[in-house]
Amino acid sequence: MMSDPTTEKNIVFSVVPGGVLQGTLRVPGDKSISHRSIMLGSLANGVTRIQGFLEGEDSLATLKAFRAMGVNIKGPEQGTVVIDGVGLHGLQPSAAPLYLGNSGTSMRLMSGILSGQAFDSVLTGDPSLSSRPMKRVITPLEQMGAMIESTDRGTAPLHIRGGRRLQGMDYTMPMASAQVKSCLLLAGLYAEGQTCVTEPAPTRDHTERMLRGFGYAVVTRGNRICVQGGGSLQATNIDVPADISSAAFFLVGASIAEGSDLVLEHVGINPTRTGVIDILKLMGADIEIMHHREVGGEPVADIRVRSSRLHGIRIPEELVPLAIDEFPALFIAAACAEGETVLTGAEELRVKESDRIQVMADGLIALGIQAQPTPDGIIIQGGSLTGGVIQSHGDHRISMSFAMAALRSSGPVEIHDCANVNTSFPRFVALANGVGLSLTES
Repeated sequence: MMSDPTTEKNIVFSVVPGGVLQGTLRVPGDKSISHRSIMLGSLANGVTRIQGFLEGEDSLATLKAFRAMGVNIKGPEQGTVVIDGVGLHGLQPSAAPLYLGNSGTSMRLMSGILSGQAFDSVLTGDPSLSSRPMKRVITPLEQMGAMIESTDRGTAPLHIRGGRRLQGMDYTMPMASAQVKSCLLLAGLYAEGQTCVTEPAPTRDHTERMLRGFGYAVVTRGNRICVQGGGSLQATNIDVPADISSAAFFLVGASIAEGSDLVLEHVGINPTRTGVIDILKLMGADIEIMHHREVGGEPVADIRVRSSRLHGIRIPEELVPLAIDEFPALFIAAACAEGETVLTGAEELRVKESDRIQVMADGLIALGIQAQPTPDGIIIQGGSLTGGVIQSHGDHRISMSFAMAALRSSGPVEIHDCANVNTSFPRFVALANGVGLSLTES
C-alpha cells in the first residue's frame, strides 16, 4: 500500500532568485495516459507493454490498485511496464480497500470500471482526495444502475456494490470534465446497449484514443461520444509521450526568464491539451513546435521556447477546459506580464488538489502581486515579484509553479508542503536544476 502523505515530513523548496533556462529536457511521461494504459492494459486480453510510463505516485496508485485486484504487472523499470491482461471480467476482489493517494483520476475512472464488476470494492485516498467531489460521477453511474455509497458530502471513501446490471444511457454533462466522460465510457463497456456522453466543451480525449488503440469501437460525432457494451479489449503496445502539464512549468519559466532558450522533447500535443500553448502565445510567448509526429495514436512534438515580453490578456473561455491543469503555471506568467490578465469560466479550479484560485492568489499576493480571486477565476495585475514564503497546501502544481516564479523574483522563494510533487513529477528538482533553476529541497 502507498504511504499516506500526511505522515510524511514537510518538504520545503528553497529557490534562489533569478536564472536562465537553457538546454534540452524531456519531462516525465503523461500522467493521464499512464493511468489509462494501466486500466485498459489490465482489462485487455493478452500482454500489453508500456514505455515511458510516469513513475509518479498518482499513476503508481492505479498500478497498485490493479495488482491488488489480481492483475500480474511487471515493473515499472525505467519507464517500462508489462501487463498480463485479465480481460474485462477477470478482475478479482481486493482483500483491502484500494488506497489511491492523491489521485482524482484514479478514483473517478475506476468508479466506472468497478461499477461493472461482480464484487464489492472500497476506494479511499489521502485527506485531499477525500475532500474532492465525487457526486459528479456517482449520480450518472447510479442512473446506469450502479450502487455507490459515499459520505454525506459526496466524497470518499466510496463503497461500490458489485453484481449490478448496468444499462447504457445518453448523458449530457453539466460541466466539461474528461474524468466524468471517461468514467461513464468505461462503465459503458459493462453496460447493456449503448452509452453516450455529450460534453458542453471539448476535454482531453485520451480515453477515446486509447480505447480505439485497444481495438474497441468508439463513435464520436461532434461533442457526443458513444460506446457499445459487450465488446472486448485487445492488448497493444503504448509509448507514453512526455506530459504537457509537466512541460508547462518550463514553458512558463523559459518565457519569463530573460535570455532563456529551452527545447522540450517528445511532448504530447494532443489538441485537447494544448490550451497552455495557445494561451501563452496569445500573451506573446515565443514558442515553436518542431518535429511533429504521431506515436501510438497521440500527436507528439519537440517544443522550443525562448524568453519574450508577455502581456496580459482576457483568457478565452473556450480554452479553459484545454488548459485546466496548467493554470497555476499560467498565473505565474500573468504575474510577469505587462498589464492585466483576466480568467473566467474556471470554477473547476476550486475543487482540484487544492482551491487553486485561492491558493495561487494568496501566493501571488505574498510575492507582491495584485491578485483578486473571483468565483470562477482570477484577475492578476502584472508586476514585480518579491521573494517570500508560499504555502502550497500539498498541491504539486502550486509548488512547481512558484519554483518557476523565482526566476523573476527579487528575493528567495520558499515553498512549503512540497511532498506531493512526486505525484506527478518525480525528479523535478534534479531536472529543473539541470536546465538553470537554483532549487534545493529540505
